[in-house]
Amino acid sequence: MTATRNDSRQALVAPRAAAIAGVIFSVLLIVGLGLLRLSVPADPSQPGAWLTDPDRRSAVRFALNLFPFAGIAFLWFMGVLRNRLGAQEDQFIATAFLGSGLLFVVSLFSAAALAAGLLETVGDGHIQLPNSETYYFGRRTIYTILNVFAFKMAAVFMFSTGTIGLRTAFLPRWVALVGYACALVLLLVITNWAWIGLLFPLWVLLVSAVVLTMEFRRRHESTAVDPVVQAVSQDDGRQDESERHDQETHGTSYR
Repeated sequence: MTATRNDSRQALVAPRAAAIAGVIFSVLLIVGLGLLRLSVPADPSQPGAWLTDPDRRSAVRFALNLFPFAGIAFLWFMGVLRNRLGAQEDQFIATAFLGSGLLFVVSLFSAAALAAGLLETVGDGHIQLPNSETYYFGRRTIYTILNVFAFKMAAVFMFSTGTIGLRTAFLPRWVALVGYACALVLLLVITNWAWIGLLFPLWVLLVSAVVLTMEFRRRHESTAVDPVVQAVSQDDGRQDESERHDQETHGTSYR
């Protein structure tokens, strides 16, 4: 009986933990990417004149410091989802799910590390602006890692997560279809408009909100059923006590 209660409690806690981690990841990544898009020119071939503005440098530095925490929350999100699925997951889809998620985090961390190094190098005066070849190479590399590799892996993650959600009924069908559409957009449009990258954290935020809503409804339904079960168990206990009392009474009368 105790093992059953522990299993049911774990089944309720796991989706809730995944949803909370997904919300944290989404908020951190949306804020970080938004600050980068607003502070850094979209075209990497433009001169680095924006680095002379201390407010922009501070905004970029703050955004880069958010990425490690976003990556940690995303890894927690992935781990809790895998724990939730358990033996239901397909090995092929699970490999794509795990591999794309890890590659996304690696690409995100790599781009953030290169950007932080470039920012500090320019700030120390070791790179002379404008029209620096080192700056141009660094900007192109960071742009490619983040906007091409990272979000292409995010698209694969959305495809695999949507497929797992459909096969295991973990997600509603419309959420999975929205994920397919967003992933297709990331695969085709991301190199032309960098703001499209926000589709990934927004979709994770949608998944987290849906999971939290489903768990709240399930918990509310279980709470509504509990009084009935408790009343039945109390009636059974009373019947057992009355039967035991009758047996003792008959035994005494026979004596």
